[in-house]
Amino acid sequence: MNEVEIMNEPLGGILLTPKGYQALQVELEHLTVVKRPEIADRIRESQQHGEFSEDNSELDEVKFEQAMVENRIAELKTIFGNAHVLEIDQIPVDRVGIGSLVTVLDLQYDDQFEVRVVSSIESDPTRDLISNESPMGTALYGHSSGDDVVFEAPEGKKKYKVVNISR
Repeated sequence: MNEVEIMNEPLGGILLTPKGYQALQVELEHLTVVKRPEIADRIRESQQHGEFSEDNSELDEVKFEQAMVENRIAELKTIFGNAHVLEIDQIPVDRVGIGSLVTVLDLQYDDQFEVRVVSSIESDPTRDLISNESPMGTALYGHSSGDDVVFEAPEGKKKYKVVNISR
C-alpha cells in the first residue's frame, strides 16, 4: 500500500487542510451569527408591515435566501461531522497528496506556478486551491518531484512537470 492509499483509507471521511477547516468554521459562524438573524429580522419586518400577500416577491426572495442559508448551515455541519483536519506532518512532501503545495512547470508555455491540492470541499481555483478530483488534481495526485503529468483540461491537453512538493 503506498502513501497515497494510506492517506485516504485509515483517516476516512473528508480530509481538510487546517486553513480550509478554519475558513469553513468562519463561514458557519457568519451564517449562524450574522445571516440567520438578519434574515429573521427581514421576515419579521415584512410581517409587521402587513406585507404578506400572494404577490410579495420580496418576501419570497427572503424566504428563498433563508432556505439557502439553512441548507448551507446543514451542509457545513455535515462536513464537520465527517471531517478530519490534517496535521502539518500528515501532508505528504515525497508524493502529491491532500494539502501538498505543488510547484509545477507548464511544459508548453515554460510557465512555473504553485497550486495546493485540497479536497473538493475547499477547492477554489481562483486562489490556486485545486481539488484532488479535478483533472489537474487527479493527474498530479501520487506523483513525485521530477515526474511529468499529462491530463485533459477543458482547454485541451496539458503537460506539466512536478518541480517541487512542500507543505
